[in-house]
Formats: sequence, C-alpha cells, structure tokens
Amino acid sequence: MTNRINQKLQENGKLLSIYFTAGYPSLNDTVHIIQDLEKCGVDMIEIGLPFSDPLADGPTIQKSSTAALGNGMTTERLFEQLAGIRETVSIPLIVMGYFNPMLQYGVDAFCKKCHEIGIDGLIMPDLPLNVYRSEYEEIFKKYGLINVFLITPQTSEERIRIIDEASDGFIYMVSSASVTGSKEGFGNTQTEYFERIATMNLKNPQIVGFGIKDADTFEAATKNAKGAIIGSAFIKHLTTNGISQIEAFVKSIRN
Repeated sequence: MTNRINQKLQENGKLLSIYFTAGYPSLNDTVHIIQDLEKCGVDMIEIGLPFSDPLADGPTIQKSSTAALGNGMTTERLFEQLAGIRETVSIPLIVMGYFNPMLQYGVDAFCKKCHEIGIDGLIMPDLPLNVYRSEYEEIFKKYGLINVFLITPQTSEERIRIIDEASDGFIYMVSSASVTGSKEGFGNTQTEYFERIATMNLKNPQIVGFGIKDADTFEAATKNAKGAIIGSAFIKHLTTNGISQIEAFVKSIRN
C-alpha cells in the first residue's frame, strides 16, 4: 500500500501541515484536535511528542511541551490515545519528536506501534542521517514509515543531495537557522534560499517550516515549495482560544 504521505504529495495544490504538541492544552485534547484539523481541510498533521529538552523548539513549543509533560503525556499515553485514530481520520499523520524517547521505548517497538496505529512517518531532528542509515533504516522500512529529514539555509548542496537520495517522502525545509516561532515574515535571504532549492530539481518535494503564521507567510513559503508547516502560531492559537476555534485558525491561513 502506498504511504499516505506519498499519496498526499501527488495531489494538486499547496499542502498545509499543522504541528501541535500532544497532550496540550489538556491531556485528552489530542484526538479532538486531529479530528478537527482534518475536518477543516488540513492536509497533514505533525503530532509533537513532548520532550524535556527540546533543543530545536522555540519558547512557544517548549512551553507547550512542558505543560503537556506536566499534564501526564508520555509515549505510552500517546499511543493509547491514538489507538483508534484511523477509524475517523484518513490524512497523513507524522510523529515529530526527539530520538531519546524513541530510544527509551525501543526503536523497533516504537516503529511497530506507529505502524499498528496508522502513523505514516517520523521526524526526529536529532537522529543523524548516517546513524539512521546504518542502524535504523531497515526498521523504519519494515514498518512502512517515512523518515523526514531537515535542511536549513546553511546545509551544503552536497548534503542536500545526500538527504534527497536518502528520502522517500518530502524534505522538511527549515526556513531559517533559528528555533521555531522566532521569525517575523520572510526576508530576501529566505526567498533566495527557497528559490535556490527549487532550482536544484530534487526528487523529493519540499515542505517549509519555521516562521509561517498567517496567509501571507504561507503563500510566500509555498511559492517554490509543495507546502508549509505551521506550529508555533497554531499553539499560540490553542493557548488563547482552547480547542473550540480551530476552524477559524485554518480559514485565516487559507483565506
């Protein structure tokens, strides 16, 4: 069976992916948020597995992680919550987190559980490409999971080509070298970077993350890429409004 991520990437139009932290604002909001996001027309969802030391995350996502852990969210609890998710949700679901919780759970056991639930891919920013290829690639593939790699404006062309060759879904294109949620729109540097990657004609489509927060930044990010990921702005929305106004947020991006 074709992975749902690959099916989605073949569709026309620009893809909107939303990231949120599992177990935030409240422990049992996870499934409700996923179902609502799909109903509102979101194309993919990244489910953040909270971790106590989230190095790549900005203050908004860090705070949501800390709160989710305080609410009692764990890897096991997340798997329990997602047990029947495929009965109601059909869009691609990606677990994004750090390698440490996955390692503690057991990489094979973690991937097996993801497969059973219907998770389509994983994003582990701190799992080095060479370690993945030498030690874990076969496990990911055995369970039909796509591993998504990140590139930044500082990533060399040579490394981007290696990542492209190792990828079988999309490439997560970090718009800047800073942490999530810290940019106000895109400057010339980002625009030039987006255009430069587009001219490389990579085999995997790119989805842009970091700094996308409204319709304007979504449009700018997707001018040369297949889609964009919104994280911090959505978590700020949840912090302010709870889970009752998800539709209004999604509409504000795709006005």
